Amino acid sequence: MKNDETIRVAIAETSEIVRGGLALVLKRLPNLKVQPIELLSVEALNDCLRTQYPDMLVVSPTFGGYFDAGRFQEETADKKINLIALVTSFIDASVLSRYDESISIVDDAMTIAGKLRGLLNKNALEAEADEEGMESLSQREKEVLVCVVKGMTNKEIAEKLFLSIHTVISHRRNVSKKLQIHSVAGLTIYAIVNKLVELSDIKGL
Repeated sequence: MKNDETIRVAIAETSEIVRGGLALVLKRLPNLKVQPIELLSVEALNDCLRTQYPDMLVVSPTFGGYFDAGRFQEETADKKINLIALVTSFIDASVLSRYDESISIVDDAMTIAGKLRGLLNKNALEAEADEEGMESLSQREKEVLVCVVKGMTNKEIAEKLFLSIHTVISHRRNVSKKLQIHSVAGLTIYAIVNKLVELSDIKGL
């Protein structure tokens, strides 16, 4: 997303004062075009996600009693919605670590704008890296990657693709180097996000 495009930001918060106040601040951010979507209930959030995916969701970690950030990110992984914690009281750091960013009610407009720009820049860099990574992988490297995330050993991959084990190891090294991802977990996420495999193809999930 380019910085001059309109950012659709959903705000899930039961307090009308907090929700409305943040929406007003977002509309006035300098050099950012923000379209706030105010959501006052879990039902309203679910309706929003069924009909229109926002670019970012600002939500209180206590929304609906408890907002499950991990589950939300799993269920919307293919939509790439930035998840931002709305902090109105003390929240444990371990809870906030599950979010992409956090906004506090004591943050001023410049601080909020900086955080949103930071997410936009991060999104742009990730999209560019994903595109470059996919283009740089050869067809054979993609095949090896798929086998790796499916839990196959080097020997099994070699037999399936009619390669030597040495060649399989070489391909695996090249994949990790090109993508700058050095763990099977990281490669698995990459393969899922880029639709090289389905969740059902992966052992243990």
